[in-house]
Amino acid sequence: MQPLTRAEDPEVSFQELEFRPDRDEWIVGRQGTDEIIALPGIGMDAIRLLSAGRTVEETRSSLRASTGRDVDVRAFVERLASAGLVASIGERRFPVAQTPVSLPRVRAHHVRWLMNPVLHAVLLLVPVAGLAVAVTRPGTFPSWDSFLWTEYGTFTVLVQCLIGWCLIALHEAAHLLTARATGVRGRIRLGTRLQFLVAQTEVSGIWLKGRRARLTVYLSGIVLDAVIWGGCLLARAWGADFVLLPVVVATLFLALANQCLVFMRTDLYFVVQDLTGCRNLFTDTTRYLRHVAALPFGRRAPHPLRSLPARERRFVKGYAVAVVVGSVACVAIGLQVLTQVTWRLLHRALVHLTDGSDWWSLLDALVTALVLVALHGLWMRLWWKRHGERVRRTVRSVRERRGRRSGAASPEGASRPGGAS
Repeated sequence: MQPLTRAEDPEVSFQELEFRPDRDEWIVGRQGTDEIIALPGIGMDAIRLLSAGRTVEETRSSLRASTGRDVDVRAFVERLASAGLVASIGERRFPVAQTPVSLPRVRAHHVRWLMNPVLHAVLLLVPVAGLAVAVTRPGTFPSWDSFLWTEYGTFTVLVQCLIGWCLIALHEAAHLLTARATGVRGRIRLGTRLQFLVAQTEVSGIWLKGRRARLTVYLSGIVLDAVIWGGCLLARAWGADFVLLPVVVATLFLALANQCLVFMRTDLYFVVQDLTGCRNLFTDTTRYLRHVAALPFGRRAPHPLRSLPARERRFVKGYAVAVVVGSVACVAIGLQVLTQVTWRLLHRALVHLTDGSDWWSLLDALVTALVLVALHGLWMRLWWKRHGERVRRTVRSVRERRGRRSGAASPEGASRPGGAS
């Protein structure tokens, strides 16, 4: 038997991979990509053998000798290449696409101190102290009227937007910098969740790190919010009377409360997902809900959770209930806010624009209307960017089904309008 040539039995080189054990599998991936995969132990053995310089067939023979199983290493390597984990297979090269990174000049050694547990303990004392002082001193907590700190809608809306987005920027920076401290790249971008316009930090590479690092990154934004919130409460308790201090406290209170909406993939959602051991809780739940929604229409398909362990299936089904109930409630509240606050504020602005008010009222109304329209326009644009292709596919699918039904309903040989009699 002639020995195989290098072209027929190539060596394989990988990108800079990271991996960690997870139950009876291995989590494998590389930084700078969203492709993080789970492999069985034999798959990890194959990667180690290939990384040591074994060819594809040599690796296959070694695995057969050690496990008694005949593994198609060539197909396995091709799948790894499609996931962006392979640098070369023989003479074939797989270039790495550059992914956007926020604050690229910040290196891990610049911010490694953020992972110090002593720092974490000290930071947690601030919100605890602020809450304790606020509970013992009535009047420290601001009322909802704090948002209406001026009679002019322009100042109210613009200042609230400025405060809100500054706090959001700090929140996302906490995620980004703690992730960077562990060696994970990331980027901050805008997105939508239900009716909310949100900023979010993409740090998929944190899945390759240990649990302590993962939980630190997930909770870092909440901790920073709580520290600022606690500091503002302490300042109010000690007599600070800055007019916008209550606005900051109330805004952060809402932000911390919103983190409990785990059905919207908030920071606490990722904590829950990690602690329950679910690999992709939201995606599995979405597939399960689509499966359940299709049952009344007679669409029978394999159960989407059949491959999951029983414990994980229970978590997915429980989370599915939370998603449905929470989404319905959140949309209902959002519609109330839209009709009772946003539309009324917009209507008031339009009235001032048309009733010949003084120039200051006209300017106030114009800016208020422009800001409201701009914010909702930005939300619509981001929503369509994320969901537009899915909407188009759904519309095409509905049209195709209607076309097939109408075609099936027309008997062959039926006369057409304008046809020969």
